[in-house]
Amino acid sequence: MEKHISRLHFVTYQSQAISIEKQVMEYCAGGGDWVQLRLKNMEKDEIKSIARTCQSICIQHNATFIINDYVDIAYEIGADGVHLGLNDRSITEARKILGPDKIIGATANTFEHIQKHVSEGADYIGLGPLRFTQTKENLSPVLGFEGYTTISKKCNSCNINIPIIAIGGITPEDITPLFNTGIYGLALSSYLAKNENTGLATIELLTKIGMNQSKLFGKK
Repeated sequence: MEKHISRLHFVTYQSQAISIEKQVMEYCAGGGDWVQLRLKNMEKDEIKSIARTCQSICIQHNATFIINDYVDIAYEIGADGVHLGLNDRSITEARKILGPDKIIGATANTFEHIQKHVSEGADYIGLGPLRFTQTKENLSPVLGFEGYTTISKKCNSCNINIPIIAIGGITPEDITPLFNTGIYGLALSSYLAKNENTGLATIELLTKIGMNQSKLFGKK
C-alpha cells in the first residue's frame, strides 16, 4: 500500500487564544490535508477527546490525521498514523502496535538519525529545526539552510529517498530556499495557528509550495 505524504504539514499549537479544534478546522478549510496533533502536559482523556474531534474534521476534509507521540491513542481511535520524537518509543514498537498500513513519521536532527529511522521503517522524516522556535521545548541544535543542504546531499549519495519534512521556526519566506536544499516538504505550527486568517494563509502556502519543487526528490 503506497502512503501519500503531503508537502505541507500543520502541527497544532497549544494556546489559550485559539482552540486546537478551530486551528484544524480553519487549516483544513484552506485546503490543508495533513494535520499532526501535538499536545503536551495534558491528561490522556482530554487528549483523546480533542483527538476524536480533530479526526472528525480531518475525515470531513479528506485530510490525513497524525498524532504526535501517543501511539496508544492513535491505535484506539484509528488515526492515520503517529509522529515519534527522538525520545519517544521506537518505530519498531509503534509498527507492531499500529500495523503495516499506518503512517509513522520520526523526528531527526542529523543524517545518522535519518539512517536509523529508515532502517526501522519510517515513512517520512521531520528534520529540524531550521532556526530557534519557542513551540518546542528541549530544542535540538539549529540546522540552518546549510544543514539541510548537507543532509540532503548525504541522503542522495546513499540513495535514501524518504520524504524529508523541514520543521522549526519556518516562515513563508523560507519556502523557496528550503526546497532548494532538497527537502520534500515542510511543517508549520505557530505561523498558521496565530494567523488572523489561517485558511487564507494555508491557501497562500500551498500555492507557494506548488511553485517550488525539490531538486533532489521528485513529486509524490
